[in-house]
Amino acid sequence: MTTKTHKRRKSSRYRGSKTVKWGARKKHKKSGHRGGKGMAGSGKRADQKKTLVTKLYGGGYFGKQGITSKGTKRNKDNVINLKSIEANLENFIKKGIAKNTKNGIELNLGKFKILGEGEIKTKLIIKAKEASETAIAKTKKAGGEIIIIQKEKIKKGE
Repeated sequence: MTTKTHKRRKSSRYRGSKTVKWGARKKHKKSGHRGGKGMAGSGKRADQKKTLVTKLYGGGYFGKQGITSKGTKRNKDNVINLKSIEANLENFIKKGIAKNTKNGIELNLGKFKILGEGEIKTKLIIKAKEASETAIAKTKKAGGEIIIIQKEKIKKGE
């Protein structure tokens, strides 16, 4: 009687077989047996993928991403507050948006709506598309004014 000195590995015994350790052939056919692709399975119990997600996707991957109903319209207007205008006056002058004049600092913010949050101390003359009532009142109080630019609609017939 001879004794076995080396037992073959299970994987080598399945080489060439139709099932390869899956029992019946139909058990291993569908895509559910093949695992996920990409970020599949990064749900509740995927703690091992959290570091990958936070590094690659920058942390904005988990949670709700703001799908709203079709009835709610997002405000796409460019708005700027008086306090941010006051804080960024030097930058506006460097970029050529603002100029120092005798009457005060003239700003050309033609695409913006001016909102009245914050207090201003400098005399500003602002050209803007729109402005709130509080913004107009606060600039007048500081000695400046807001000039509203209105674009005239050109009719096709003229």
